[in-house]
Amino acid sequence: MSMNETTRLVEALLFASAEPLSTKDLYERMPEGADVGAALMQLQKDYDGRGVSLVSLDGQWAFRTAADLAEMLTIEKEVSKKLSRAATETLAIIAYHQPVTRVEVENIRGVTTHRGMLDVLIEAGWVKPGRRRETPGRPLTWVTTPGFLDQFSLESIMDLPGMDDLKASGLLDRRPAIEAIPGLDGGDDTGDLFAGQDEETSVDSSDEEDAEDEHEIRMEIEKALEGM
Repeated sequence: MSMNETTRLVEALLFASAEPLSTKDLYERMPEGADVGAALMQLQKDYDGRGVSLVSLDGQWAFRTAADLAEMLTIEKEVSKKLSRAATETLAIIAYHQPVTRVEVENIRGVTTHRGMLDVLIEAGWVKPGRRRETPGRPLTWVTTPGFLDQFSLESIMDLPGMDDLKASGLLDRRPAIEAIPGLDGGDDTGDLFAGQDEETSVDSSDEEDAEDEHEIRMEIEKALEGM
C-alpha cells in the first residue's frame, strides 16, 4: 500500500469517526504494514494553516476547527426564560409598592417567598436592594432598577399600567406595606423560580374575606403586568 493511499485512508477513518481514534485503533483498521505514524505526521503538515487541523488529544487523534477561528465561529443567542407566576407577582409588588421588604411582599401575596426568588430578579437586573427600614431589625427594602424601566419601555415607575385600579387596591400607597403577618420571619425556603416550579406554603388565615381580598389583589397585579 503506497504512502499516499495510507494517508488518504487514515484521513477517511478520522473524518468518519464520531470519536477521536488512538494510533492503536488506526493500526487495527489499516492493512498490515501500513505506516500510520508517518501518515498522521503528513496529515498534520497538510492541514497546517487550514480551517481544520489534525490534533492529538491525550494520544487520541481527531480533526478540529482551527483554534484561531474559534471566535468567528462562536454564535451567541439570547435565550428568554419565562418567569414563574410567583416571580411575576413578586416583581409586580416591588414595582408598585417600592420600597418594600421581603416580609411585606409575603404579606401582600399571602404566601412565603422561596429562597432565591429575589436572586432571579436581581440576576435579570430588574430589582436591587434599597435602604434599610428604620424599624426594629432594620429590614432591607427592595426597589426596581433602571433596567426594569428599560425592559418595559417605561420612563418612570409612574408610567406603569393600571394605575387607577392599583391605587384603588391600595398597592400604590406610599406608606410602608401592611404589617408583617406573624410567622413570616424570612426563614429559608426552597423551590425553583421559573415556570412550572411554583410550590409555595400558604399563610394560614382565619379570616376568609381577607384571603379573598388577597387573591383579588394578586390577580389584579398579574393582569397589570401582562398588559405591559
